[in-house]
Amino acid sequence: MTSDADRVVLITGAGGGIGAETALTFTEEGWTVYATDVATPLPDRVSERCRTRALDVTSDEQCQAVVDEIREAADGIDCLVNNAGYAAPGPVEDIETETARDVFDVLAHGPHRLATAVLPEMRRTGGRIVNVSSVLGRSAYPGMGAYCGGKAALSAMTDSLRMELAGNPAVHVALVEPAWVETDFAENARSKLPEERTPDYGATYEALEEGWGLESGPLAASPEAVAATILDAATDDDPDARYPVGRLAQFAQWTEWLPPRVADPIQLGFGRLSTRLNRWL
Repeated sequence: MTSDADRVVLITGAGGGIGAETALTFTEEGWTVYATDVATPLPDRVSERCRTRALDVTSDEQCQAVVDEIREAADGIDCLVNNAGYAAPGPVEDIETETARDVFDVLAHGPHRLATAVLPEMRRTGGRIVNVSSVLGRSAYPGMGAYCGGKAALSAMTDSLRMELAGNPAVHVALVEPAWVETDFAENARSKLPEERTPDYGATYEALEEGWGLESGPLAASPEAVAATILDAATDDDPDARYPVGRLAQFAQWTEWLPPRVADPIQLGFGRLSTRLNRWL
């Protein structure tokens, strides 16, 4: 790959949280950054090396247009960071199909749109695609079915793409998998809870509220830690396929190997257990 001063990265979902911190991290390392978000104003603290653009990752036209613009202005894209996220919490039965479709469109179809836009050139010149998934793409959590499904789709698609590109050593695809992160994700998700709730899912809604408290506890990863991991995935000489971030991510990976009769009670009680751990640590 080229030197840091010549490298160009396109980041989605950069209006706050992980995406904004990632834009700052790459900028500090000398990259030229194109930080995009659907609507949220991007932070003022980034330097003039960071160019901001509006981008709705659910739009074929906008995805292709921003890639074409960067190619013309910067002679190519060295790294694509698919970070844009969207959550629609609630039991699967309580979520409307249109809402679930919207989640998948952002979490899985958006990265697909951008990957297919950058790959024709990237296969010739080399580069990295870093998809920001979640351990919830491996280990589902009650009340987050649409989000877990979207992240699982992204994770599986990333694995497939990595294997498809195995014959081209100049291109690598990596998956970054944080668990709970110190961002506004929980607050934003809470505002999207279904207004009409099926009474039988009281325990699921309770588990959601308990789990959301993890964002502010010592077990949560910082946005800076996730951003540093994304940079590692973009620059490692021998990059890994997956990069879990934080202690909760390490723990969640173990549950996928457990039989459902063991894993399900753990997941249902995980929020309560973690809340207690937060008080002790």
